[in-house]
Amino acid sequence: MTERILVDARGLSCPQPVLETKKAADAHAGKALEVLVSSVTSRENVSRFARGQGFRVSSEATPEGDFRVLLDR
Repeated sequence: MTERILVDARGLSCPQPVLETKKAADAHAGKALEVLVSSVTSRENVSRFARGQGFRVSSEATPEGDFRVLLDR
């Protein structure tokens, strides 16, 4: 399994989850990311941003009611 850099953006309002994702992607170029967000809107915005940056994106709901967005190159 690929090691992923964790970005915990739960509880943050947009556009903060996207900005945190961008910061992690820039700091860890070439690495896979796991982004945790609290809302459908944040999940969609992070996914849209990541696809625009060339990531393959998948997401799933967590048992806690948040979302896990997985980003791979």
